[in-house]
Order: sequence, then C-alpha cells, then structure tokens
Amino acid sequence: MHIAAPRRRATAVAAGLSCLVLPLVASGPKAVASPSVAAGTMAAAPYEYLGWGNPQKPTDVMAATGVKWFTLAFVLSDGGCNPKWDGSRALTGGSDQSAINAIRGAGGDVVISVGGWSGNKLGEKCSSASALAGAYQKVINAYHLKALDIDIENTEFSNATVRKRVVDALKIVKTNNPGIVTYVTMGTTPGGPDANGKDLIKKGAAAGLANDGWVIMPFDFGGHSGSMGSATVSALEGLKAAVKSAYGYGDDTAYRHIGVSSMNGKTDEAGETVTTGDFQTILGYAKQHHIARYSFWSVNRDRQCGSGGSGDSCSGVSQAPYSFTKIVVQYTG
Repeated sequence: MHIAAPRRRATAVAAGLSCLVLPLVASGPKAVASPSVAAGTMAAAPYEYLGWGNPQKPTDVMAATGVKWFTLAFVLSDGGCNPKWDGSRALTGGSDQSAINAIRGAGGDVVISVGGWSGNKLGEKCSSASALAGAYQKVINAYHLKALDIDIENTEFSNATVRKRVVDALKIVKTNNPGIVTYVTMGTTPGGPDANGKDLIKKGAAAGLANDGWVIMPFDFGGHSGSMGSATVSALEGLKAAVKSAYGYGDDTAYRHIGVSSMNGKTDEAGETVTTGDFQTILGYAKQHHIARYSFWSVNRDRQCGSGGSGDSCSGVSQAPYSFTKIVVQYTG
C-alpha cells in the first residue's frame, strides 16, 4: 500500500509480485506441526487502516457485523530500526492505542500488521535478524499481542537477504513468545506464489520457522481467467502445494498453514473486481480445508461509494454496508 495515495497495493503488479496453530518443535525443513486449533475468531480478522480512508470506528464495525478481531495496519520503520505506526506515530499513547483499547473493551482483539507496499520497511532498515526481532518485539510488548502479521511486499519481498532476515527474526520471536501466532502475507500469481514467494516459504522451512499461516493476497494479478473467486482458489492450491513441499506436511496440515487476504470490490487493477459471490467461494474453500486465516483489505472500503468517493474509503461496487465483512466473519477456523 502507499502512504501518500493509500491503497493496499496501489500500483498493479504484473504476475502478482508483490487458526491458531500449536507451536511445533522444528529441527529443519521437514518439521511436522501439531494440528491447528481455532482461536475464537482470530482466523477472521479483516484489515483496517486507521491512517486513511475516513476509517470507521472499530467498535461500530463490531456492533454492525459481529466481527471481534481486526488486523490493524501498518507498522513501519521510523527511518531506522524502530517501529512506528506509518513510520511516524508512536506505538503507545496515541489514537492507535486508544482504538485498540476500545476494541478490547468491547470484547475483541487485534493482530498488528508490519509492512505493506510502501514506506520504510523494518526488514530493510534493521541490519540483522536479531535487530529485526527486537523491533518486532517492541510491537508485541506495546500491546501484549497474541498475533503478528508480517505483510512483506515490494523491496522487502524482492530481496533474498531481507527475506531470510524476516524469517530468522520471526523464528526468534516465536522462541521468545511461546504461543504467539505469526502470519506472513505476500502477493501471488493465479497459480500460487511466484519464485520469491516460494523461496520465502523454503527459507522458513529450512530455518525451522513454525509459522502459523503463509498468506497470499490474490489480486492485482496482471491477468487471470475465470472469476476472482476461482482464481483465488487456484492461487491457494498453489500455495498449499508450496507449503506442503517445503515443510513435508501432509495435505491436511498444509491447508491449516495457509491463508488468504483478498481485496473487496474493485482492486488496484483496471477491470479486476472481487464480488461478494467471490468472497462466498473463498469462504466455502476456507471452511472445507480449515485454513489458518481469511482476511481482506479492507474494512475502510467495505461500503458503497458516494458522490466523489475515493477507492481508499469505498469498494467501488454496489453493496450494503459491511457486506464483505459479514461474509468473512462467518469463518471461525
């Protein structure tokens, strides 16, 4: 996503560049995980970005839809190896913390997402895995997190050294925070992760990273056939095959370690639209295979555009308020 012109991935990228699971004891690329365990509604935590798009009050969304968990985006580098909201707002003491306090006060909780398409990335600004793990730990400590999402895109994703640094940092985080859930979210092609995505998963397996969910963003494809729902299923099957191969999982375990983060309505790419019907297709797949995560970008956009409405704050399609959130919230793991 862009900070100046905020969308999840505001430039279409050809070929898709871009659940709670019990901790497993990993000793290499063929480690076997324990079966996943549903964690309330953590598996359905749509993104909300409080820095743009006239964001709705999270507690209003909770009351209207029944959603309990949100993925709040994005934590970035402040120019060095230090995390801040959008790279500029302090982790604690401000409006972001107030929103989290309100969500928790209403019986919900949050996953915090680190990364996104633009801005300074901690994976690049932190010079070592231990330093990067320390930056992630600051975020975890600030909010006593149960779950952390690393949204690895753009230059973080395309750099093999940084991909390994992120994986190694997450392994440190998993060791130091027993029971924490980690997601790694990346772009995809309609057939599954591209070469960078497959390499990232292989690096995770080789490092013995017990990652709970390898998550793809099935949009901005640069071309696809069929509906966006069917293209998403195809991408998820490719992801499952990559995770199964890298970790040596059986089919059921592999499915339980993959996830999806779609985009509602018109995406960043002309002519590409994800409908509520597509979301229902994804929901059916998620329920069938008990995937780790079903999310989307974003709550901010889950409403019809008014006159002069921006794509940052509405879906671009005809819909009732929160039509997409109400589908996602049906997923419980």
